Amino acid sequence: MGAGPLAEGSLTVQLLTGFPGFLGSALVGRLLDRTDERLVCLVQSHYRDKARERAATLADDAGVDRDRIRLVEGDITDPDLAVDDYDALRREARVVYHLAAVYDLGVARPLAERVNVDGTRHVLRFAAAAEVERFHYVSTCYVSGRYDGTFTHRDLAVGQSFHNHYEATKFEAERLVRDRMADGFPATIYRPAIAVGDSRTGETQKFDGPYYLLKLILRQWPVAVVPVPVRPSATRLNVVPRDFVVDAMDAISARQDSVGEVYQLCNPHPPTISELVRALGRAAGRRVVPVRGTTRFARIATERIPGFADELGIEPASLPYLSQPTTYTDENTREALADTDVRCPLFASYADRLVAYARERIDGGVGTMT
Repeated sequence: MGAGPLAEGSLTVQLLTGFPGFLGSALVGRLLDRTDERLVCLVQSHYRDKARERAATLADDAGVDRDRIRLVEGDITDPDLAVDDYDALRREARVVYHLAAVYDLGVARPLAERVNVDGTRHVLRFAAAAEVERFHYVSTCYVSGRYDGTFTHRDLAVGQSFHNHYEATKFEAERLVRDRMADGFPATIYRPAIAVGDSRTGETQKFDGPYYLLKLILRQWPVAVVPVPVRPSATRLNVVPRDFVVDAMDAISARQDSVGEVYQLCNPHPPTISELVRALGRAAGRRVVPVRGTTRFARIATERIPGFADELGIEPASLPYLSQPTTYTDENTREALADTDVRCPLFASYADRLVAYARERIDGGVGTMT
């Protein structure tokens, strides 16, 4: 598996940040199948060994030479991406996929600013200098913040407040991309909803989002008490499986008419909180008792009582999403995917696979995810 900058005069490449992360790894697999170009993955040094192993596996699974994937050590928080030969990489890059970000809901503001905002600014600067043909940026539906209403792909600044620094900095980063787009930069923006594991296998690298609820459910037997909003049947959590997100990105990024567009990769039929909790409980073999109106109390308790959040397996910053008032639309996404077989499956159709995969990775039956 190659490493280091590309030699001048080599073939043009597609550059990807965020490897070997949750979405980035799966997207590399799709690109190996769809294109013949070499893929260059910008990798932080402490992920080098993991990235090398994953790249080899992806190349072998795709039946292609391992040198189709080249790993370049770098860091998007550096203005020159901390690569050995910035100019050589700039000369070769034809397409950029920018996925790297801090996805932690509880992230501190300085780190979120450095990675999500400054990092995006640096990658945009690189792509503009390279005069790339396409720039694909992964944002999030939750640039909406806490917006009480319908949030479309056309919306961005709608007077919303933000739950956390993750949302706020992803909003600022998307604004940077859209400012470039307004000047004719050939970018496409993808806004996934809350991504969970693969709908066919349950595979995931991240146990956050709905997995916090699952961990809470699994720590209780045979009855699990779960905090829910006052009206759990009127509130929905927009959950999408990883394979839908990467399949949609792969298909849409291949379309020339997707330049300049924003696509919300969301579930047009998201589960209500009641449906979500029932599906997780059923798959986990627990009888779930939802306690209405307790999400705010649960957040205060997990934030203020030392060790309580760890005991429950819950990230306090995830609890407000159980009462998120925002509805997301995906009309242009469905139009772009109309001639493909890419569709977002119903959560209930794959919840059992998510739970089965997660349960196998619980340490000693006490709920610690490995």
